[in-house]
Amino acid sequence: MITRRLAAVLASGMFILGACNSTASNAPAASGGAPASGAASTGCKVGVSWNNYSQERWKKADEPAMQKAIAAGGGSYIRADANDKAEQQLTDIDSLINQGAKVLIILAKDDKGILPAIAKAKTAGIPVIAYDRLIEDDSTFYITFNNKQVGTLMAQSLLKVKPSGNYAIILGAATDPNSAFLRSGMTEAGIPKLNETSSAGVKVVFEKNTDNWDTTNAKNNMEAALNANQNKIDAVLSENDSMATGVVQALTAVGLKVPVSGQDGDAAALNRVALGTQTVSVWKNAFALGETAGSVAVQLCAKTALTAIKAPGDLPAAAAPASLNATPFTTPGGKTVQSIILTPTAITKDNVKDTVDAGWVTKDQVCAGVAAGSVPVCG
Repeated sequence: MITRRLAAVLASGMFILGACNSTASNAPAASGGAPASGAASTGCKVGVSWNNYSQERWKKADEPAMQKAIAAGGGSYIRADANDKAEQQLTDIDSLINQGAKVLIILAKDDKGILPAIAKAKTAGIPVIAYDRLIEDDSTFYITFNNKQVGTLMAQSLLKVKPSGNYAIILGAATDPNSAFLRSGMTEAGIPKLNETSSAGVKVVFEKNTDNWDTTNAKNNMEAALNANQNKIDAVLSENDSMATGVVQALTAVGLKVPVSGQDGDAAALNRVALGTQTVSVWKNAFALGETAGSVAVQLCAKTALTAIKAPGDLPAAAAPASLNATPFTTPGGKTVQSIILTPTAITKDNVKDTVDAGWVTKDQVCAGVAAGSVPVCG
């Protein structure tokens, strides 16, 4: 669970930031979250390139936790928002380099389209952290959650309540490697390929990628799934919460209430979990991920070798990686990158209270419209 110190990140680290591209920001002056390797890197400027800053969790958790860890290590923080445009992200990274960034943290819009920027950073001797999305380059340091496990937890949660029947799968963006990682985790949990039926009786009748992980695009995909199957859909594996919003809208429009998955622990999704219109949201403790990235950035500023990087020692037990030491990760393209892989948690009605206790969301957010006593936290 999130410690009080981490839960306070939001209060101490959040402040007004402009939404335009290549917007600079001073890191908060609060102490705490010191880099795992020890030495502070005064003067270390860390540039962060967000693919789309409008997503709820980036501004709520990832960014303020990064800022606090960077400030604790003596560094400063600047950022840019590509507004979901791959070409803009290349321009943004040029700008961050020109502003004097000594380390880059990149949440890539397109894992292939980003490679020219990685090459430019490498030429300039600037280390790159691939944040929450893999970049196929062995000079980068990869920080994420166990995305295969996220997919497995989604599938296991739905199979528990619907062990057979017609399943639809609403995949994330084809340009994001996480989509495939999640799907592989579902496969390991017993979800078959499209148009195949498992020995337990699960048949995948629809499966399609969703551009930009977008709510409206996901709704359109769900409507297509319903139309193609005469509304005979028994469960939906949606790969994140924002897409689950569109999925539930499409299901509600035809009078269906079936098990639905998601991830990220968005407030609206956790409310749906409490209401019973979404079965599970796999929660990735983004405070812990942001703190890890900030700590690693400071270590890289201090010229720590990729293989000697360590995760912070104060991460919540539920999110902590199997090892605090950097570990090799083999990419789908056969490259080996050093990585820190954090642990996700499946949130259902039974434990949605944990997210309130952790300070991730408020009781009012989770319990809006929920009958008193139907869920432990909403008594």
